[in-house]
Amino acid sequence: MPEKDITEWLRESATFPRAVIADIQRAARTGIYDIRGFGAKRALPTFDDLVFLGASMTRYPLEGYRERCDTSVTLGTRYAKKPLELKIPVTIAGMSFGALSAPAKEALGRGATEVGTSTTTGDGGMTPEEREHSELLVYQLLPSRYGMNPDDLRRADAIEVVVGQGAKPGGGGMLLGQKISARVAEMRDLPEGIDQRSASRHPDWTGPDDLAIKIRELREITDWEKPVYIKIGASRTYFDTMLAVKAGADVIVVDGMQGGTAATQEVFIEHVGIPTLPAVRLAVEALKEMDMHRKVQLIVSGGIRSGADVAKALALGADAVSIGVAALIALGDNSPEFEEEYRRLGTSAGFYDDYQDGRDPTGISTQSDELAARFDPVKGGRRLANYLRVLTLETQTLARACGKNHVHNMEPEDLAALTIEAAAMAKVPLAGTDWIPGEDRPKSK
Repeated sequence: MPEKDITEWLRESATFPRAVIADIQRAARTGIYDIRGFGAKRALPTFDDLVFLGASMTRYPLEGYRERCDTSVTLGTRYAKKPLELKIPVTIAGMSFGALSAPAKEALGRGATEVGTSTTTGDGGMTPEEREHSELLVYQLLPSRYGMNPDDLRRADAIEVVVGQGAKPGGGGMLLGQKISARVAEMRDLPEGIDQRSASRHPDWTGPDDLAIKIRELREITDWEKPVYIKIGASRTYFDTMLAVKAGADVIVVDGMQGGTAATQEVFIEHVGIPTLPAVRLAVEALKEMDMHRKVQLIVSGGIRSGADVAKALALGADAVSIGVAALIALGDNSPEFEEEYRRLGTSAGFYDDYQDGRDPTGISTQSDELAARFDPVKGGRRLANYLRVLTLETQTLARACGKNHVHNMEPEDLAALTIEAAAMAKVPLAGTDWIPGEDRPKSK
């Protein structure tokens, strides 16, 4: 009779499971904290915890092939002379040249342009490749000021002032020396091959009153043409949204804790911020309180994966969403095609998160010329465009199922929650009831 596996007789600790034990031993062995990319991996309430209430008797659905459902969105209608006109409500988030290779940045621009949406520079400045291939390009202004160029501000189509990021609210970016190539070093005015850490706050302002002055400077530099976004990492989202509106933002970008990053401490990624699900609801509440909902546009990011995620964010009140990690996966990141090389790096396709090391076999999150040469920006752009089309079609499908002829006509009334946590966070009723946790129970019908 074969011996039983000894693990069948053992009970793993919920407080100290093997992953925690391994992390403690790594910390004791090295004396340094863990750094990685990607986003939060812990289980969190997500848009999966909401469902749509499709039309039946109380309202009629739209026919998918005969009745139109529009997806266009205009960003920056508050003050900008030239707001951004997008064909779809999905944009590409800021990911820097440095974190990503030049061909990957080009592919993001190609894919976004093909479907009529925008992409974003990220830290470290604007590359000629992404400007050439991005019909609509948002220029990020970060605390680091790396690669900051007023001429590029004027060449951009919008400006995004990054106050915080969902993966690390209150923290700055990181770029390890192995990814600071000669070109990256020149663009950022940094020594080649030396680790870089960005500041966690902007050097020339300390609060919303100072931010208002900075926004006015940006408007004057660009002749009041460009929309000015404010990006915040989701934490005190209600008040941060209000302050950003008060400072004069045209667009608010709220990034939940599932949002990815190129590199930061894991303790930030897993333990700072709030999930995207409650963040969108809090931001919408703040905008409505100020009578600015739809007047100041809201973009939501952090863990958006499918058209269902897009549709639910829009139903909760967002004007658009932004994708980062999903866009990289669409380009080919974590592709099983490179499984053998992932294994040589001590990981596997689908698990790779060491963006900071610059050894990405797909050629996406690297500054190695040899690896970057593997990546075809034309093919990558085509893959991204296909993915964006699918997101849009799925969003339209759900809007039509709710009887809506524009994706912005979806509303919280079209949703129900599957868990008490999601119901409380999104402020929609628990499925099959009229109950929203934290609010008075309605009388029985």
